[in-house]
Amino acid sequence: MNLRLTIRNKLFLATLLILFISYAILIQTTVTSINASLEDNLAKELAENLRYAKDQYFSRAEHLKYALLLPASAQTVQERVKRRDRVWLQETVRRWKTSLPFAEPFLFVDPQLKVIAGGGESVPENVRELAPIVERALREKRPVSATELVSDRFLCSVGIRDFCSRPPYGDGSVMMITVVVPVLAVGGEPLGAIVAGEVIDRDVKQPAGIQEIFGKQVVVAVIRGNRLAPAGVNPAFPYPAAIAPDILDKLERGQSFGGDVTIGGKAYKTAITPLTNSRGDYVGSLYVALSRDDLKGILGDSLRNILVSAVIGIVLTFLTAFHVARRLTMPLNALAGGVRKIESGDLRQRVEVTTADEVGELGEAFNRMARSLEERDRTIRATAHEQAELNRKLQEMNEHLEENVSERTTALQMEMGRLEAILTGMAEGIAVTDREGKVILFNPAAQRIFEMVPPRVLGHTLEELCAGGEFCALADYVRTMKETDDLTPRRDVEMSMKGKKLKISLSPFCDQGGALAGVVMSVRDVTGEEDVDRVKTEFISTVSHELKTPLTSIKGSLQFIHDRGKGFGGMEGELLSVCLRNTDRLIRLVNDILDIARIESGRLEFVPESQDVRTLVTHSIEELAGFALEHDVAVENRCGQDLPPIYGDRDRLVQVLTNLLSNAIKFSPRGEQVVVTAERTANYVAISVGDRGREILWSDRGKLFKKFQLLDNSDRRQHGGTGLGLAICKEIVEHHHGRIFYNEGTGGGNVFTFTVPVYEEQS
Repeated sequence: MNLRLTIRNKLFLATLLILFISYAILIQTTVTSINASLEDNLAKELAENLRYAKDQYFSRAEHLKYALLLPASAQTVQERVKRRDRVWLQETVRRWKTSLPFAEPFLFVDPQLKVIAGGGESVPENVRELAPIVERALREKRPVSATELVSDRFLCSVGIRDFCSRPPYGDGSVMMITVVVPVLAVGGEPLGAIVAGEVIDRDVKQPAGIQEIFGKQVVVAVIRGNRLAPAGVNPAFPYPAAIAPDILDKLERGQSFGGDVTIGGKAYKTAITPLTNSRGDYVGSLYVALSRDDLKGILGDSLRNILVSAVIGIVLTFLTAFHVARRLTMPLNALAGGVRKIESGDLRQRVEVTTADEVGELGEAFNRMARSLEERDRTIRATAHEQAELNRKLQEMNEHLEENVSERTTALQMEMGRLEAILTGMAEGIAVTDREGKVILFNPAAQRIFEMVPPRVLGHTLEELCAGGEFCALADYVRTMKETDDLTPRRDVEMSMKGKKLKISLSPFCDQGGALAGVVMSVRDVTGEEDVDRVKTEFISTVSHELKTPLTSIKGSLQFIHDRGKGFGGMEGELLSVCLRNTDRLIRLVNDILDIARIESGRLEFVPESQDVRTLVTHSIEELAGFALEHDVAVENRCGQDLPPIYGDRDRLVQVLTNLLSNAIKFSPRGEQVVVTAERTANYVAISVGDRGREILWSDRGKLFKKFQLLDNSDRRQHGGTGLGLAICKEIVEHHHGRIFYNEGTGGGNVFTFTVPVYEEQS
């Protein structure tokens, strides 16, 4: 017999089942959550109690250490300890004990651990029992505090009479918080030490003080070895006689313990932290415990409240579920009938909507669905022909697209062939990397220059090639571009490899997002060019040396004839003056060539010293006073008095200034002014020479500071020149670790600026 349940019965039973399951889960999770919360609170409270107990345990030691630091560093105490003034030191100890009554014993000892003086009725001969902590303080020259084990005999010898007649406890040792403060001479030599301590077995206040703050349910004790210290026990609580061996083993290894134990038939959650001496050996521990009885009471109350609330909720939900199930099933039956008619093919079927809730929305959705099905049926029949026509047109478009792809592929292959032919025929080596730094192109010229076959290079990163001894400089440049996102091309990067000198230009290219997609490297072998340049420089230097001697003789002879030739006519005198001027010009040319040759070969000597900027500028202007007067140009020194001294060779810096000033005077219109200014920028002084002449064209600015380069301006060509002046200035400034550059004047004209390091930065 099959049991048939209506929707209302199913909804009612499902609601009840969900209700029971929900309340069961709620009760379980609530109890678990409360238990976990209580456990967490208990653990936090235990940790707080243990932290406070440790603070209380070590607070007096810290107080004692900082109280003795100042007296130990006093010169009077140092001198008395050095002289072993027992009487004075004993009186000092008695005064200290007045302000530190908890400190006993109180001793002055020498570096050999012998007692100099003490504050008790008697003092021992030495402190051998405290040798490790005293020697550590003297060795490290700083205060040291630790918990040490000392014998009853030692405490009796320092005047603590309680331990003279006390029966031995365990091994006869006593826990004492010991503080040792070294007394050091001015030079740091140990003169002795102050030894003070507090006997833990006599401190009955600490456990009571902690319990007074945290409540009587807190159990606190100090443990010596594996047994409780007599004074650290509150007799109101039944402590265990000794620590379990497994817990003691963990404490002796320097680890803390936390867990559940039973004390006097009651469950406690405990925390024990080890106490060590100055050598790190286990001597005892701090013991804190909290009762679990309160936790059980809170958990029981919470469980009762939850059960009462659950019963009330179940009754109310039962009544609500019955009413809701009855209201929901009536419109659902109407919807079921409408669905059966739709299934039979009657797409014009509609249901009546009488409610405004979710069931009403379901009825409206059913009606919309019926209308949509009716319209879709008409649309499917009407668009079948259109779909066939669209398929035919799509086929034609696919065929046309395939033709375009084939044509583009052929054109691309031809373009790739042309590009490969160009790269193969280039005299310069070309290497291309992708975004990961792997080499994807390496033309024949690059193979010849680097003497490497493509299989060794293609598909490998520059870092891998660098590991083989090549491409290290290139790898650094590409890594910098990628890490700093600096896509500025690098021109003429110099690199030496296998006896060749190479110049490499790096040009990064980007993807559509602007990120680095790879680098194109153009490689040129300039070994032969530099050999030719070196031979040319040596030839020019040799020829200049050979020309200088006869030119000097010719000038001397011409000058002698000119000075003695009073009877020459106008024509002869003028020709003689022309010869002298051209001889001077040739000598200046030879001197410039010799200077540039000596600078390039490293034979030009520089003697850097501290120089005053304004004085250098003044001397340079004075040297060109006649030249400026001849061209009717005024030269003004606007360098301030507060500029710092610079570090450089006086003659060479004057040579730079006179070169720049002579150019400014030569190319300035008559009646104009040349201005020299200077200012400090960071660790340099920037000296500028500005004129009011015609601005240098953009096409000529690339020739500045290069050898034998004359500008194309007609007004500059008519003044002549060797094209070496600015090149010499550049070499001299760069030898001073500065730089020289050109700018347009603010109101027209030209400004040449060079920088020289500040003298104080060189010291």
